[in-house]
Amino acid sequence: MTGVTTLAGIGSTPRSGVGVARWYRPEANLTLPNRPDPSAVDPEVQRERFASAREAAREGIRRARDRAAERAGEEEAAVFDAHEAFLDDPGLVDDVESAIDDGTLAEHAVRDRFDEAVERFERMDGRMAERADDLRDVCDRLLRALLDAPTATDLASLPAGTVLLAERLTPSETADLDPETVAGIATVAGGRTSHAAIIARSLSIPAVVGVGEALAEIADGTEVLVDGEAGEIVVDPDESQRAAALNDDASVVPEPVSTADGRPIEVAANVGSAAELSPARDRGADGIGLFRTEFLFLDRESPPDEEEQYEAVVAALEAFPNDRVVVRTLDVGGDKRVPYLDLPEEPNPFLGRRGIRLSLEEHADLFERQLRALLRAAAHGGNEAAAGDLAVMFPMVSRIEEVEAALDAVESVAADLADEGVEHAVPELGAMVETPAAAFLADALANRLDFLSVGTNDLAGYVMVADRENDGVADYHDPLHPAVLRAIDRTTRGAEGTHAWVGMCGEMAGDPALTELLVGLGLEELSMSAVTVPAVKTRVREVDSAAARDLAEEALACETRGEVREVVGLDG
Repeated sequence: MTGVTTLAGIGSTPRSGVGVARWYRPEANLTLPNRPDPSAVDPEVQRERFASAREAAREGIRRARDRAAERAGEEEAAVFDAHEAFLDDPGLVDDVESAIDDGTLAEHAVRDRFDEAVERFERMDGRMAERADDLRDVCDRLLRALLDAPTATDLASLPAGTVLLAERLTPSETADLDPETVAGIATVAGGRTSHAAIIARSLSIPAVVGVGEALAEIADGTEVLVDGEAGEIVVDPDESQRAAALNDDASVVPEPVSTADGRPIEVAANVGSAAELSPARDRGADGIGLFRTEFLFLDRESPPDEEEQYEAVVAALEAFPNDRVVVRTLDVGGDKRVPYLDLPEEPNPFLGRRGIRLSLEEHADLFERQLRALLRAAAHGGNEAAAGDLAVMFPMVSRIEEVEAALDAVESVAADLADEGVEHAVPELGAMVETPAAAFLADALANRLDFLSVGTNDLAGYVMVADRENDGVADYHDPLHPAVLRAIDRTTRGAEGTHAWVGMCGEMAGDPALTELLVGLGLEELSMSAVTVPAVKTRVREVDSAAARDLAEEALACETRGEVREVVGLDG
């Protein structure tokens, strides 16, 4: 390509960057041997090779998970749990071993069976199609273990200012990237909700996916601009385009924002590790709307003590002086496993003991320890000018009795601290609305608590009875389904007339295309991945509250998600 050329794709991370193109072709040193005659293949040897490759892949996946948790956050790292599950998928494993028994080398058996599975996923729609990249990731690990082949490029050590171009990137490859050196990502294929795109967003790497075959015309060494907000790739940008991209942080809005007609909307960040505090502040977040405490309990042999938890919360408060920091109490169970906590084995853990249920029962001692740390930190926030204000919310609430028991626990801990002469304060207390029960009980919850926070990821799953990691029902898991919107509306209406405020901390909150709808539904606070904070703040300023309410009413009257998407201006 010569001269300024613009290619359109799908903006994944709403940031811009300029750098030198470098193609990543992982298949370069992944050549399979010729297929031998089946009679020359020893199935027992090949089965052993396949078993060894599975264990090597498993170790690699676990290392990738740890790396992703450290860099991008625990929630984003959870994708690798699904990768490990693919290694044990009976259908895939049986198919590979059956092919081996028929006289196929292990590497060919893996490639053949995984290619078939990838093709099946790609024929599906939406998120199910994007799961094909997860299968490719696992297949690549197995093949490299079988062939003893290293990756073609060390993605962790790319030259500074690299714009990485690829046919597609897997979650593992994306998690390897250093956001300090990679100026941007552009891929031929892929979608905004793919796991690789989500990890890139969490790392704040400018990214445009799904550019198409025209991307292949860009040669190594070409200067490229990645505009993740507009969804464009600019080849050989001119000086003004380059300057605008390099000045991308000018889009950060450091002060709180209001709608065009003056309604304040708090735009906060979701944080899953101490390393995410500074980036959230730098992107203009109005505090933290979800501080996930699970990271304190992971990758260790025993739970953190009271002092460690206290220090972690104080660090968050000091990172956001004069802002609110909403801490979620320990939320484990379901898909969040912590081996040393000896979580119960259940047929369906998503419908079992998790979140507040465990805190009030099996983990009552851990809950008390965490509450002690939180109440002590609340006093720090109230007495130190350099610290923000603490709020605490309870996860997976479904009964009023749970809230009353949690409030009793807070009162008991406060009394104990007072008896000990330990400085403390009772923070704002709230509940996450992640279950239909909580949405139906929103009025009763709001009368007992200071705030409610809608967790759309789980709420959509429970309303639609669909696990977002289950490919067979992935299309059901959609926060824009009318049933989910009505649950959100029920929550905000339930809090009307009370002193409780209502926010949202699910992935839905971070989509600028949905900001007007969420304002119209009555949300007062939106919390999201830090990288999307500037775009949402900018969008809030453009919203008229009356028009937003009209939009919400129109969406609530819809009967299908296709109708909702049309109303809010998204593709059907």
